[in-house]
Amino acid sequence: MLQTLQFYLSYPFVRYALIVGTLIALCSSLLGVTLVLKRFSYIGDGLSHVAFGALAVATLFDLSNTSVVVMPVTVLAAILILRTGQNPRLHGDAAIAMLSVGSLAVGYLVMNLFSTSANISGDVCSTLFGSTSILTLTKAEVWLCVIMSVVVVAVFIFLYNRIFAVTFDENFARATGLRASAYNNLIAVITAVIIVLAMNLVGSLLISALVIFPALSAMRVIQNFRGVVVYAAVISVLCALVGIVLSILFSTPVGSTIVAADIVMFVMNCIAGRILRK
Repeated sequence: MLQTLQFYLSYPFVRYALIVGTLIALCSSLLGVTLVLKRFSYIGDGLSHVAFGALAVATLFDLSNTSVVVMPVTVLAAILILRTGQNPRLHGDAAIAMLSVGSLAVGYLVMNLFSTSANISGDVCSTLFGSTSILTLTKAEVWLCVIMSVVVVAVFIFLYNRIFAVTFDENFARATGLRASAYNNLIAVITAVIIVLAMNLVGSLLISALVIFPALSAMRVIQNFRGVVVYAAVISVLCALVGIVLSILFSTPVGSTIVAADIVMFVMNCIAGRILRK
């Protein structure tokens, strides 16, 4: 098995997949803790469906770089979800549900009506569940992911105290003069960027697993915010690496294998948390 893995690692596309998978998993875990604590974890699933609809429209125009359309549309959707969620007449979960279902339906309709591909079902399945798209990354896409990941990590590190304050008590943050709404918008924009980057890794339907599972796993064992963030990052990166390696060795879907590794890690941390509490 080690010889087989060493053989595959000699190919650039496998190394690209490992690099991108690790970076996306790291960024997802950082934002995941904040989103879970703010009870806004479902935003990942909603934005992934928006990204799917935007991707369907982008492929309709046969664009060489679909991120030109998908990225701004998803960012706008994130800000819209945040703003409508603050509207007392329309709760946040209702706004996410409307955008999620509507975008998914429009995207699938566009792909069926205007697609020139002979295998529409295969294209839809690949977009929704990731399939082998992570193994077809170009060097330009890898560099884009590296740059975006560095930006996300830098923002989280330098604005850690402000993000911490907004996460736990927005009213107190506003009372101290902090522009809580601006930081909420920043969190939403960064989440949208991560969603777009992660579509090649696990597909649009499984993205929320990268955001939720590592954070929940870490919360079963660690009791402070900084510890949860660090442990969630370790779990997320480890599961991504294990999932990608197993998918290469056993020819399983990349996204589903990574999520399965996250589920196993969550169960293990639940057991460990109960033992520690006793």
